[in-house]
Amino acid sequence: MATLQLADGVLNYQIDGPAAAPVLVLSNSLGTTLGMWDEQIPQLSQSFRVVRYDTRGHGGSSVTDGPYRIEQLGRDVLALLDALKVERAAYCGLSMGGLIGQWLGINAPERFSHIVLCNTAAKIGNAEGWNARIATVTAGGAQAMAELRDGSIARWFTPQFSAANPVVAERIVSMLASTNPAGYAANCAAVRDADFREQLGQIQAKTLIICGTGDAVTTPEDGRFMQQRIAGAQQLDFHAAHLSNVEAGAAFTQALEHFLKA
Repeated sequence: MATLQLADGVLNYQIDGPAAAPVLVLSNSLGTTLGMWDEQIPQLSQSFRVVRYDTRGHGGSSVTDGPYRIEQLGRDVLALLDALKVERAAYCGLSMGGLIGQWLGINAPERFSHIVLCNTAAKIGNAEGWNARIATVTAGGAQAMAELRDGSIARWFTPQFSAANPVVAERIVSMLASTNPAGYAANCAAVRDADFREQLGQIQAKTLIICGTGDAVTTPEDGRFMQQRIAGAQQLDFHAAHLSNVEAGAAFTQALEHFLKA
């Protein structure tokens, strides 16, 4: 683990893999940490210099004053690449990380060779739902986060997976319960306000869209909306709910590696 000093806090990150290998950035979902990518690291770090980080407000990164904006979170990624002297990288983000990836693809096309958008959408949810969640977390604090954790199991994993892999599911959802409420609320605002439906056509990088057939949050239909608007984009659907990288596991990692090396 290492930290990057930003103008208003620190960004916690970790690097795995050979120093001379192509760089791959992994960006976590709302309410998780860089640890959500643990299963991907052994294989990906053989071929890539994998840079993963805790999004602002999560894990070991600073909880700065909110609300946040996706642009702000995208600029954190660019600052990290600048600090590491990485001119061009591949990027893979899930859910909120996928929104950040869309912003990066639109606004910093020269920095990214490949973009992988996992379990995300050009616009996720609606203002009413996000405002209600922000109000609940702001009022309820840590107790509200614990209650969100209980509800997240059904959204993040299919019933079959969580029943067969309770230890894995618990490790991931416990990240949500331990997320700082203020940081979580600030990131909810960033997701609430992000809308790239009219800008997707500006993405020029080679793009892969990964969806879960059991994902009720960001559906395969949301994926097709993006795929139809990003030139040359591919879409791959796994039998999974919202956290396809965890649920699809090795198949997800293999597909990601194949796309990045193609």
